[in-house]
Amino acid sequence: MTTIQQEDLISSVADALQFISYYHPVDYIRALGRAYEREQSGPAKDAIAQILSNSRMSAEGHRPICQDTGIVNVFVKVGMDVRWEASMSVTDMINEGVRRAYLNPDNPLRASVLLDPAFTRKGTRDNTPAVIHYEIVPGGTVEVALAAKGGGSEAKSKFAMLNPSDSIVDWVVKTVPTMGAGWCPPGMLGIGIGGTAEKAMLLAKESLMAPIDMAELKARGPASKLEELRIELYDKVNALGIGAQGLGGLATVLDVKILDYPTHAANKPVAMIPNCAATRHAHFVLDGSGPAVLEQPNLADWPKVEWKPDPASRRVNLDSLTREEVASWKPGERLLLNGKLLTGRDAAHKRIEDMLQRGEKLPVDFGNRVIYYVGPVDPVRDEVVGPAGPTTATRMDKFTEMMLAKTGLIAMVGKSERGPVAIEAIRKHRAAYLMAVGGAAYLVSKAIKKSTLLAFGDLGMEAIYEFEVADMPVTVAVDAQGESVHETGPVAWEKKIRELRIPVTAA
Repeated sequence: MTTIQQEDLISSVADALQFISYYHPVDYIRALGRAYEREQSGPAKDAIAQILSNSRMSAEGHRPICQDTGIVNVFVKVGMDVRWEASMSVTDMINEGVRRAYLNPDNPLRASVLLDPAFTRKGTRDNTPAVIHYEIVPGGTVEVALAAKGGGSEAKSKFAMLNPSDSIVDWVVKTVPTMGAGWCPPGMLGIGIGGTAEKAMLLAKESLMAPIDMAELKARGPASKLEELRIELYDKVNALGIGAQGLGGLATVLDVKILDYPTHAANKPVAMIPNCAATRHAHFVLDGSGPAVLEQPNLADWPKVEWKPDPASRRVNLDSLTREEVASWKPGERLLLNGKLLTGRDAAHKRIEDMLQRGEKLPVDFGNRVIYYVGPVDPVRDEVVGPAGPTTATRMDKFTEMMLAKTGLIAMVGKSERGPVAIEAIRKHRAAYLMAVGGAAYLVSKAIKKSTLLAFGDLGMEAIYEFEVADMPVTVAVDAQGESVHETGPVAWEKKIRELRIPVTAA
């Protein structure tokens, strides 16, 4: 009979969550490094370089890879021979570990979890509770696999109850383009097949806990039908040409993971959940000998990639920006932003909408200004702001016409593509949308030299701030004519891959 101490589980969970906030799994870094070497698309290669540089900076500085430090997912296998020396439930122990990790003063993590999801949506302030799944198994150990799952990739989860004769490959290949780039590719696809609706989703999520091994799988060859399916899906999804950050290129996914389960004869449940460029998971086993110790990775394993601005990038002075200058920006052009940049995301936009409807004066002048969709991590020590990467821009699509028509805003910065409603508003008002790289939050934060709270301080990370930035890198994703690189880039690269037979396979 193994005895597990309460404090051992709590501290192991807390330490693991801190660990994964700033250390990518080495298998992911190696796979991304291979993708960088193969990439032929300039914008996609630049985006991957930012992600790799950000990863090394986070590992060295022990600060979050991404400002979205996720909702905690935990898979626990409890041995039947285990006894607990504890006054708390296992669930409460895990949540105490989450609380300690997210409130750690040396590396505070952004608390994104909200209570009362349908109504008040108030934050728990410590990122509890975790989403926990238990399995009781033979043995005398407790196995824990945990992940910090970002909201952007989670929002792109898909499920279908296929007919038994339907093709899983066809469904995946048809569905992936509908996910856009809000899940921050290149990442992984987790696929669950069988069981019931909820079981398929759970299988897809659990599959993402496995290490990336597509290169090794291709080198040795498939040993089962599921491995054959993994390879086929990997090749066909990458042949879509979506590429890093949806800009068009060779690397959309670094691996495809699949778990299956017996199902009813009338059903074929299939779930797909992507993992983003901030892939974060850890695994440990408690055997009664004390808390888990995770081995610090060797930074020599990181690719020797140091992102630097493209010499052809155009420097933009935000403090003297005009509509005429915005209209001159070209799709895919790389800009370096300098000067004062406003921030604001979902909650701030909703409050602005409510104030305008009541005829109230806004607390911020948006005339000829640019807004950055961001919810940063709290700063520590001498930081101006913590990691501050972009959030998914499509969530602000329904506010875009209002902001451009009624506030004087002339450009926006965010992550991934814009939808038809936002693109039409941008075209109508001859504005622009600029894309920053998701998964490069710490790198972006270094371009922010000053941060001042302007309005809605009660909204926390969703308040409106004014950042003073120096050479903050962005790409023109939608120009004043409404041309979107997230539409043109993947189309062009899918055609190139097909016509030129460019290899997209793992090397």
